[in-house]
Formats: sequence, structure tokens, C-alpha cells
Amino acid sequence: MLDLYYWPTPNGHKITIFLEELELDYKIIPVDINAGEQFKPEFLALSPNNRMPALVDHKPADGGEPLSVFESGAILLYLAEKTGAFLPVEPRERKVVQEWLMWQMGGLGPMAGQNHHFALYAPERIPYATTRYINETNRLYGVLNKHLAGREWIAETYSIADMAAYPWIVPHKAQQQDLNDFPHLKKWFEAMRNRPAVIAAYEKVEPWKNTTAVTEEGKKLLFGQTANS
Repeated sequence: MLDLYYWPTPNGHKITIFLEELELDYKIIPVDINAGEQFKPEFLALSPNNRMPALVDHKPADGGEPLSVFESGAILLYLAEKTGAFLPVEPRERKVVQEWLMWQMGGLGPMAGQNHHFALYAPERIPYATTRYINETNRLYGVLNKHLAGREWIAETYSIADMAAYPWIVPHKAQQQDLNDFPHLKKWFEAMRNRPAVIAAYEKVEPWKNTTAVTEEGKKLLFGQTANS
């Protein structure tokens, strides 16, 4: 049994896509980030960066005590290595998957996240910051679009790299990006969206679909953190 500490954000969707692809037995434990549940001691014991998702594997491969993993990229790698799925064994193809997973973790996710913040949540509009992150998101879309020319998937076969990138492209309209400007990315995006496991993963949002909007109190919790808060 796997416990997934989850909220329906792009990083949360990455993990449910993987779990649904393999139809693994898992339990969702919601972590309402608007209510500050990510700061509860029991969650911080699993995810010291107070970010979700986190995973607890009650039957790790070594047969020992339950094992917890935090950071969505690390969770994808852990699950792929444990199951032998969606991460090639062949070194050159494995390298490609790892490169694009890190590209998402270090580039697309953070830049799109800042795009969301300054365009949607910042208490005051800062044109330079908004333009900066919209443009950088656009550049990153272009990088992926160019890479996908002549390819069905990001690597040779469908992998955790696809699962990591897709949820960050889903809110492309909010990011002020037009998928028609990126034809190779758009073709890949449509193929991802139509996968049964992806559909099932996004259906997991239903219990919380009316509670995911960021409230003013939620903004204070999400955006006002310091080392001492």
C-alpha cells in the first residue's frame, strides 16, 4: 500500500498519473495547502520542505520499515525504479529521461510557478516580473516544442519525463501561452490528455474541485513564509 499526501496541483498530478498508469494500490491523504496543513508536524516529518506531494511506501523493496519520499521528481524516480516502469534501463535513453525530468523540476515548474504567482496572486501588479515569467515560460515551451519535433514522447518511449511535464502545461491559458504556437508540443499534449490513466488521475480532483481556489488567508500561508515562520 502506498500513501500519497496530495493536493490537486501540477506536482500532485504527476504522481497520480504514474500510479494510475500501473493501477497501483494507493490511498490519497489530502493536504489542504490553503488551510496550512503542510505545516503540521506529522507532514513535516515526511516533507521537511513543507511542500506536497509526499509518498509513504508501506512495502518498500528492502522489506524494512515504511519508507517516505518527498519532492515530486524524487517520488517519480523512486516509483519508476521500484516498479521497473517508465524509466529505461539502457543508459542513453535513461539519461534522456533524467535530463528532461530535471528540466521540468529546475525550469518549467519553477518558471511557470512564478508566472502563476505574478499574473494571478501577487497583491500588486509588477509589469516587469509578469512579462519576465510569461516570456520565460514561452521560451521553455519553445525548448520542449523543438525537442518534440519528430517524436511521440519526450524520450524514446513514454516515461516519467512526460508525466512530469504535462501537468505544468495543462494551465497554459493561465500562463498566457497559445499551444497553437507550438505544434509539436500541442500534438504531444493531446496524446497525453487522452491517455486513460491521465484522465483517471485528473478525476481525482473531484472531491476538492470547489476548495482549491487560493484564498486571501491561503496566500499568506503560501507566499509569506520565511525561515522563522
